[in-house]
Amino acid sequence: MKFALLALTLIGLHAALLFDMGQVPICECGYIKLWHGITYSSENSQHISDWYTFSHIIHGFAFYGIAWLIGRKRGWSVGFMFLLALIAEIAWELFENTDFIINRYREVTISLDYYGDSIINSVSDVLAMVLGFFLAYRLPVWATVVILLALEIFVGYWIRDNLLLNIVMLIYPFEFIKTWQIGG
Repeated sequence: MKFALLALTLIGLHAALLFDMGQVPICECGYIKLWHGITYSSENSQHISDWYTFSHIIHGFAFYGIAWLIGRKRGWSVGFMFLLALIAEIAWELFENTDFIINRYREVTISLDYYGDSIINSVSDVLAMVLGFFLAYRLPVWATVVILLALEIFVGYWIRDNLLLNIVMLIYPFEFIKTWQIGG
């Protein structure tokens, strides 16, 4: 129970910090959609979920795996590992919405109209990580790996982007990947 209360407090603090950073609560279009599937749009990363939500589920898989590898010898509880994963995801979401990362995405990736996440999208991304974390906790390792690969392949096929490509393009962009992503 204490971990759940701490988690809710951290998520609330995350939303408040995003608001203080100037992020809009919801899409400036004035409405909220459960799913927005058009990646080349100013509404991407503005609604509850989009193609990049799948990446955040994978974050949960990865954070669980890392926490398990480090924490199993130290006797960490699942609740403690979850809080560490939550802090890591919130830290990324806050960093992702800084001018530095927003401008980096716009310069070197296919996200030309990216202006950061709305608060509702960012909080939903954190909740997608939570889902991924608890799926990884409950599922056998092989099932988690299969789901991870399926999500990466599925999203990569449909939008020519996924978590791996996003990381590569953010850290060390390749022009041939960008050309392929825009359909060239």
